[in-house]
Amino acid sequence: MRVLVTGGAGFIGSNLVDRLLADGHEVQVVDDLSSGSRDNLAGAAQSDRFLLHELDIREPAMISLAADWKPEVICHLAAQISVRRSVADPVHDARVNVEGTASVLEAAHEGGTRKVLFASSVAVYGRPGTIPVGADAALDPRSPYAASKLSGETYLRTFQALYGLEYTTLVLSNVYGPRQSPDGEAGVVAIFTDALLSGTPTVLFGDGTQTRDYVYVEDVVDGFARACGSGGNGGRFNLGTGIQTTDRRLHAILAEAAGAQDKPGFAPARLGDLPAMAVDPVPAHDALGWQPRTDLASGLKATVEWARSCRR
Repeated sequence: MRVLVTGGAGFIGSNLVDRLLADGHEVQVVDDLSSGSRDNLAGAAQSDRFLLHELDIREPAMISLAADWKPEVICHLAAQISVRRSVADPVHDARVNVEGTASVLEAAHEGGTRKVLFASSVAVYGRPGTIPVGADAALDPRSPYAASKLSGETYLRTFQALYGLEYTTLVLSNVYGPRQSPDGEAGVVAIFTDALLSGTPTVLFGDGTQTRDYVYVEDVVDGFARACGSGGNGGRFNLGTGIQTTDRRLHAILAEAAGAQDKPGFAPARLGDLPAMAVDPVPAHDALGWQPRTDLASGLKATVEWARSCRR
């Protein structure tokens, strides 16, 4: 099938592109390269079933592209992803995430697209009362970023009601793996890995007992690949492991994989940080046949090996 991936030059998007090409699909990417990189698509660029469009999803050309190419599925990953930036500049966040999603959906409509897959975030759950968090949990956005993701879901339902456009929302927990940059709004795995390999100090905020649900990027893109079919239409599904890992435990596993000392520094907890998070992945298994297959130690080892290879 023809699949259009927005944000396809980014960390998760580029890994998804590789998976879709390996599955035999035709893939085109829309990315303005503001945070993504052509280097992430070096392998994909060797395929005659791949094409990159350096384009902002809000531009009219996005709609024209879909109308001309007529993708069967659009995987929408392009977004402003920084919670802190969304608080500092909520207007910019809305322009990228709300206006951008509306543009992608209009492109889907004009292109006769069957289905849109929407990448959401655990931020929509706010401070959950129960962990692991179910996909049907109460929604409690506490940042403009979270609000913009919920707005995207509202637009999805609206376009389904108007035009019969199918969709699936995939809520991502803490995704890690090859191609994640330690710069900008990076995940802690990338930040720790870069510091441990370079011999620079690492810092844990708080006492190290804060927990997160870490899911390997190859498992996440498997979820997207499965959702490209008819399964999960109209639903929201968590892509995570359901397992809580403390910051201190994460650091220890990464230090061992990197062959570095497990001696982090400590700093005061940051205002607004959640004390704990994990999501329930069972509904994704029931609807999509998906489950996380990569254990944390194996995934972190592969991540460190990739990061080390980039230094050679």
